[in-house]
Amino acid sequence: MERQQRTDRPATAPGGQRLSADAVTLAYEQRVIARDLSVEIPDHSFTVIVGPNACGKSTLLRALSRMLKPTEGRVLLDGQAIHSLPAKKVAKTLGLLPQSSIAPDGITVADLVARGRYPHQSLLRQWSPEDEAIVQESMAATGVAELGERYVDELSGGQRQRVWIAMALAQQTPLLLLDEPTTYLDIQHQIDVLDLCAELHETQGRTLVAVLHDLNHAARYATHLIAVRDGEIVAEGPPSEVVTAELVERVFGLRCQVIADPETGTPLVVPAARQARAAGRAKAAAAPEALRKQGARAASAAGAGRGSRPPA
Repeated sequence: MERQQRTDRPATAPGGQRLSADAVTLAYEQRVIARDLSVEIPDHSFTVIVGPNACGKSTLLRALSRMLKPTEGRVLLDGQAIHSLPAKKVAKTLGLLPQSSIAPDGITVADLVARGRYPHQSLLRQWSPEDEAIVQESMAATGVAELGERYVDELSGGQRQRVWIAMALAQQTPLLLLDEPTTYLDIQHQIDVLDLCAELHETQGRTLVAVLHDLNHAARYATHLIAVRDGEIVAEGPPSEVVTAELVERVFGLRCQVIADPETGTPLVVPAARQARAAGRAKAAAAPEALRKQGARAASAAGAGRGSRPPA
């Protein structure tokens, strides 16, 4: 089907990436979050952005999704500045699942998922059997087909998140951005949602970009990892190359070991024991004082040397 071809094998921009940021500066009013930041999202990847709180990772995702306009630079979608494109055109290419999505009161699962078809509606193209089929397919793909007549506000957190993902799928976009999709979910539902995202990436060829807090989840599921600190990209690439003990300490300030996950072989971060971390902090705190004393001794020795020099 033509529709399936558009979703699974979209045309790429000349550089091979459909979505990128070129030297962007991102700010909220006068507060700059990131400056001169450039990034390319590999096509057909499951890219995960990680970093400590308030480092700019969600801000970067908002910029990539057209929700935040850079004060300098530009975000490119298929080689064109995303803010120069009509909103409906962007919505047919890029779907966004924001943090803490809130459904309208009294809306059913099927009706909410159907809203994902909005970008495809127009005066000349009203709701069609194809739209209905896509809604049903999206609900089946996310495991919520049996919940179609249920009210969204009656569902558990994990079920609601699946419904929101189903709505994003109904948009039929080759690019899907998710801002902390596992927030407020228990561990079982976190894994459930991430398994679903991985399946969508693997079976449908979609490019996924997600912000995650859990570094071990990111390392397990991502094909491409972007590590951010203080509005700068510190490292990016395959998790096996990015997730190292040195990088974790540099980005998160956490001493750790990185071992192979016994289930997947992907990097697994094991924090150092409390006593070891406390000793490390004490050593780091003592270092400036030791350097100060060392400098004072050197200055004293130099002064003594000058004072003992015989007159010419």
